[in-house]
Amino acid sequence: MIRLHHVPGSRSFRILWLLEELALDYDIQPYRLDDGSTRQPDFLALSPAGRVPALEIDRQAIFESGAILQYLLERQPQAGLAPLPGAADRARFLEWLHFSETQAALLEQLNIQHIFLRPPEARSPVLMKLLARRLAVTMQAMERTLTGQDTLLAGGFSAADVAYGFNIPAVFRFVRGDAFPALQAYAVRMAVRPAFQRAQARDGAGTLYARDFYEVPDV
Repeated sequence: MIRLHHVPGSRSFRILWLLEELALDYDIQPYRLDDGSTRQPDFLALSPAGRVPALEIDRQAIFESGAILQYLLERQPQAGLAPLPGAADRARFLEWLHFSETQAALLEQLNIQHIFLRPPEARSPVLMKLLARRLAVTMQAMERTLTGQDTLLAGGFSAADVAYGFNIPAVFRFVRGDAFPALQAYAVRMAVRPAFQRAQARDGAGTLYARDFYEVPDV
């Protein structure tokens, strides 16, 4: 049995998408971020910090999306979604895999500032602007790579692309897409993959974002 402990529209979408790319059978245990369910003892036994995703597999529970990605890839190397150790593009793969978390951490901070902090007076427009600029820098790095190639690795689709399944829909909530045509086109290419569409169908209704774009409020 494989069970994904999942919040719609969160980092756990990465694992949901990868499970579909690997054609594995699994079920989903859904949670919300705003009802305390991820702080209950049963969930904390799986993920000690109360964060999604957690994956029950092979008679154990694994938390942290990057660790889960690597475990699943090592478990099914025949799927060809990660260059093997020693391969020429292994270093590039690992760079992009972990860069996804650099970008996701900025998104998390923007989510906190724009959505979770209460009352609104507790939010910092100065910090919001700084975080949005730093997010744009990560997007510029992707834009340069994706100008002239369809995926993050020149050799084709890999789990490095899957790692951005949570990020890419979210980055355009905080940074306008006009300066990132290659990244926008990449988002479209990923969204039409059959496994992505199957994952999206199972994702559930996201409750995080209420707006298409979050402007930084005037000071």
